[in-house]
Amino acid sequence: MPGFLIRAAIVALGLWLSTRWVHGVVIDSPMTLILAGVLLGIVNAIVRPIAIVLTLPMTIVTLGLFLLVINAAMVALVAWMLPGMHVAGFAAAFWAAVIVSIVSFVGSWLIGPTGRIQVIVKRG
Repeated sequence: MPGFLIRAAIVALGLWLSTRWVHGVVIDSPMTLILAGVLLGIVNAIVRPIAIVLTLPMTIVTLGLFLLVINAAMVALVAWMLPGMHVAGFAAAFWAAVIVSIVSFVGSWLIGPTGRIQVIVKRG
C-alpha cells in the first residue's frame, strides 16, 4: 500500500506539471489533484490493460505509438470522472499523458519496483 501511495504522489506531481505546462489542463484544488493521482493509478491498473488488449492490432501496426493515444484516453477518462479536473480536448490530454508518463518513468526509476526509495552505490 505505501508503494501505491508513493506512485500516486508521483502521478499527482506529473498532473501538476501538466497543469503548468499544458494549456487546457486545469485542476481546481490540491485535494482534486491528489484524488486525480489516485484515480489515474486505479484507472491505469484496471481499464488500461483492457484497452491495450482490445487495441492490440492497432498498437502493433503503429509500432506501439498507439499506446500514447491510450494514455491520453486514460487521462481524459479521469477528467471525465472527477468533477474538479478539466481537460480541453485530445491534444491537452495527449500532452498531459506524455508529461505524466515521463514523470512516472523517472519516479519509478528512483523508487524501484517495491515502492521504496533506493540508493544505488557503485563501488569500483
